[in-house]
Amino acid sequence: MQASTEDEHGSILIALDSGNSDQEFLDNDPDFLKEENTDNEINISIADPLYYWNFCMFHFNDKMYFWALKPVTQAYLYITPTIVRTGVENFFYNIKMPIRFTNCILQGRIVLAGHELLRFIINSTQGVLGFDDAANNYTWLKEGKEDLGRTFASYGIGDGIYLVWPFFGPSTLKDSIGMFGDRFLNPVSYIEPLELSIGVTGYEVVNKTSFKIGDYEAFKKASLEPYEGLKNAYIQNRRGNINESPLNIISHDLLRFW
Repeated sequence: MQASTEDEHGSILIALDSGNSDQEFLDNDPDFLKEENTDNEINISIADPLYYWNFCMFHFNDKMYFWALKPVTQAYLYITPTIVRTGVENFFYNIKMPIRFTNCILQGRIVLAGHELLRFIINSTQGVLGFDDAANNYTWLKEGKEDLGRTFASYGIGDGIYLVWPFFGPSTLKDSIGMFGDRFLNPVSYIEPLELSIGVTGYEVVNKTSFKIGDYEAFKKASLEPYEGLKNAYIQNRRGNINESPLNIISHDLLRFW
């Protein structure tokens, strides 16, 4: 697994530079900022009736990134070897298998669901509790990024309105509902007490952000209007990852199987 939605499914950075409805503070595709053409920004059609709220939350998240998340992450990056950070990234990805597996089933992606289950078994055993992505040695095993927001999209449910949440970052009404639903499948959500669960999530956020320091800064520098640019990048990324309809997927999977 490469060290990086979703999200998903909300670190401030991940929320700022990824799409995810990510199911946990985080999110789903960390590279979408790099895919945004900031030299020729195209306005994406999505309702933004809560513009003033969203704009304020965008600036809140922006300040929290520069004042809190980035300094903490830079200190963590300085003292933590890449091999350790990669192992932690792999571990958190592995334990979130229930989110991806369940949404594969809901989308009718039966073969991909099987791949998710096999990857989990291999990484939890050969990969020592998921710290090593041993499943990458089996090139025929596909890696999924499914979440409930994408499941809704596969059934033709629209985005709804655009939303920006404090800490969680950009989202839509559909993805916000999906993010909430996915939390019930995230093992970290069941850690007690609540303070410990929040602490574990915060550590995951810092670790994930450590691989992307500089991405958000470059995005802001290149974007004429960062608020609109981030909204466009998020919506483009999410819409670009919408899967086929469930019935088509089932037929396709049965025809090719492994």
